[in-house]
Amino acid sequence: MPNTVFENTDYPTIAESEAWLARARGLVPALTQTLAKGPGQYVRGVAPVYASRAKGSRLWDVDGNEYLDWQMAIGPIVLGYGHDAVDDAIRRQLADGITFSLVHPLEVEVAERIREVVPNAEMVRFSKTGCDVTSAAVRLARAFTGRSKVLCCGYHGWHDWYVATTDRHAGIPETTRDLTSTFQYNDLASVREGLDDDVACVILEPVVFEEPRDGFLHELKNLCSKNGSLLVFDEMWTGFRTAIGGAQQRYDVVADLACFSKAVANGMPLSVLTGRRDVMTLLDRQVFFFTTFGGEALSLAAAKATIDELRARDVPATLERRGTRLSGGVRAIASELAMDYVSCVGLPARTMVAFAATGEASGENPLELKSLAQQELLKRGILWGGFHNFCLAHTDADVDYTLASWRAVLEIVKRAVAERRVRAALRGDPVEPVFRKTSHFHTKPVAR
Repeated sequence: MPNTVFENTDYPTIAESEAWLARARGLVPALTQTLAKGPGQYVRGVAPVYASRAKGSRLWDVDGNEYLDWQMAIGPIVLGYGHDAVDDAIRRQLADGITFSLVHPLEVEVAERIREVVPNAEMVRFSKTGCDVTSAAVRLARAFTGRSKVLCCGYHGWHDWYVATTDRHAGIPETTRDLTSTFQYNDLASVREGLDDDVACVILEPVVFEEPRDGFLHELKNLCSKNGSLLVFDEMWTGFRTAIGGAQQRYDVVADLACFSKAVANGMPLSVLTGRRDVMTLLDRQVFFFTTFGGEALSLAAAKATIDELRARDVPATLERRGTRLSGGVRAIASELAMDYVSCVGLPARTMVAFAATGEASGENPLELKSLAQQELLKRGILWGGFHNFCLAHTDADVDYTLASWRAVLEIVKRAVAERRVRAALRGDPVEPVFRKTSHFHTKPVAR
């Protein structure tokens, strides 16, 4: 019988997942279209690989095992899988068509809604993926300022200008790599080090897991204004989740351009570029940014319904409340167990549980500690890859169950650490390092 959200007697059977994986090998590069969903992010041989369906806060794999899902499709699901109001809107639009030979009124309707809820959204443009709009923002900034360089902090997608700063820069010319450098979050000195009179924009995730300190975002805006550089917020994670208007609303600071995706359409592919009218009007003629599917109507119908639900239900407030209880509970359990190598950080709507090779766990591999925790959570019917990505469908009962599971799992990890048998306790290969950095971005300052 497939496992459920319960302390099951054994780990999930994943024979069907393994069969699909065998078919994918040699056919699908990296075995996944989304790196964070791939088999390398889970304990291989123990964790499911392929999903079959999902509803609310639950996901079922192809073997029929049920999980309480804290991944939420790596961010896009903010209301819950299969949320009725959104799915009904998609079905209604599907009856009329998906994409057309003319502009659809939904492009105007959704833009108006975004203007109502997002600060400084004087103009609005749609595309499909987050890196579409961050790259469009960089191109806009270069066109508006007449400058070439970019300073960034965070993760901004797969396009050349950003991936040039990572160790996966094969295929990107050195001349492109030389135009982008990085800075450290909450460190204005590292920003000043990179700013010069050829920096077109400073682009960052306004919050990754560490919150801004000492007015960092406001001071960053001042630095950009004085330098003549545009400030761009990459709000893929903060938008519509930490506040409906994102970090600009939460921290009362306005960027020149802001980019959104993920939660805006509860799982449908849509991204949004917003910002100052004098910058955005360059998209009329000077800056080319057009795509066949930018006005695809199913995603726009989903966005319209999602934004209406977020506002009517005050979803960010619910995520904040439940997320605060979960993150506070995990920290309390770790403290009670004297596990100083376990942390839970981030805004309540999206927290990260991290393991470090310090204290009692000195000498242990943090990825193996994480893998053991993941393995034992899977046995209890919890799908976890490092983060708690909250959606409206996560209930107080889900939080209660997750905290009870974390207590049991951390006790197992603690015993394994004390007995120096963390690796031996793993039933499969440990998870791979996460490509997405969460700190220490100041890795390639501009050469003086």
